[in-house]
Amino acid sequence: MSEMKVKKSKLTVGPNDDVSIGQSALLGIQHVLAMDVYVVPFIIASIIGLTTKESSALIQSTFIAAGLATIIQSYFCMKLPVAQGPSFIPIGAVAGIYFANSQNGNGWGTVLGASLIGAILVIILGVTGVFNRLIKAFVPPIVGGTIIFIVGLSLMPVALNDNVFMASGDLGQNILLATIAASSLILFAMIGSHFPGKGRIFRISSVILALIIGCLTAQFMGILDLSQVSKAQLLSVPKIPFVNFHFSFDLSSILTMVIIYVVLMAETTGTWFAVSNVCEEPLTDENINRGVVGEGIGCFISSMLGTTPVTGYSTNAGIISITGVASKKVFVAAGAWFIVFGLSGKLSTLISSIPSPVIGGVFVIVCGIISISGLKVIKEVEISEKEMYVIAIPMILTIALTLIPKEFIQSLPQFLQYLFSSSVATASIAAILLNRLLPEEKAEKHKMEQTRLEKSEINAV
Repeated sequence: MSEMKVKKSKLTVGPNDDVSIGQSALLGIQHVLAMDVYVVPFIIASIIGLTTKESSALIQSTFIAAGLATIIQSYFCMKLPVAQGPSFIPIGAVAGIYFANSQNGNGWGTVLGASLIGAILVIILGVTGVFNRLIKAFVPPIVGGTIIFIVGLSLMPVALNDNVFMASGDLGQNILLATIAASSLILFAMIGSHFPGKGRIFRISSVILALIIGCLTAQFMGILDLSQVSKAQLLSVPKIPFVNFHFSFDLSSILTMVIIYVVLMAETTGTWFAVSNVCEEPLTDENINRGVVGEGIGCFISSMLGTTPVTGYSTNAGIISITGVASKKVFVAAGAWFIVFGLSGKLSTLISSIPSPVIGGVFVIVCGIISISGLKVIKEVEISEKEMYVIAIPMILTIALTLIPKEFIQSLPQFLQYLFSSSVATASIAAILLNRLLPEEKAEKHKMEQTRLEKSEINAV
């Protein structure tokens, strides 16, 4: 019982604790600001050659879909603080489906039609409980902890390389901006932890404070560009199916998207484990079943709004761990902010104007916290030779798929391209297979059985 109290004390606000509307709005917006939701639609728009107006409409639709999906998942379906956003996994498939069907003038309609069917199949997996049975059979704590660890590990290169090292501008300035943002986040989080009374506000708002300081520093350096914000419309409605275009259904495109959804579900499972761990709430059968249904509904809504599939974001698990706030009401507020940004071209442009190095500095700390959460799960498991390989091989795969040249991945068969495009999905599958296939040491197996019997006897007493 005392151990449980120690664990609960790490949260300032629990998932079911009440939070005022004002606090929810403040705490919710820092989740929105740290998620880079606009990046996926921006990349897709660039690849398929959308006009500036069409790109803006796609970004707005993505914000609205992320908002509705976040509210549905966190408050009505999974009932854990999970924020939804556009997944990077389908980008290649979306482009392929679009170009393959663009001759008949309905490339985007075919993308949405395939996404719609895939979403319905995901909902069926949740309603029937099939996905949950697979999780229970194949994901024990050693695998779950490893998946959480590699989720954080896989995001670190994105935080550093894409947002800092490869971002436009002077590399020295980028590194300085990222360092200032990261240092500010750590400083405010530590003030809040050291002074749990009056300093609490610094901890729970540490992410948004770090982003503000980063932006002010960028302004001082003369590299904060807000020129596009003034040009953007205050209120605008994005394009939606049935009004601006129609759905189209193509069998090969649907099969392609089904494969994408399989990889997507493997990745989002890691997010659920991470959120469950930092919230100190068990991931029950009901949570998983309802979570799968919520994921499917979110992707269904995305298709109906004219954008690509959404999934749970691991970033938010790290923010929960740093701020100590896990309230579902905060995530409902985050969802509401997404919708507001989606209906305002000016506000969505303001978010996209935050310098990448500032985002990267905050993001990389969050990634580190996620990985540490995974290690905390792993340390509860007794590590034998088998467990070492279950942890090590997925870790190596995660790093390898990050460093491998993209040209090599593109030369592989289509299914392998989809799989290897997500290092988390590939490493997760590897962890599951290794745990099932590698033999246990006989002495270790006997010891584990003995421990299980002893625990059963204690619980019976």
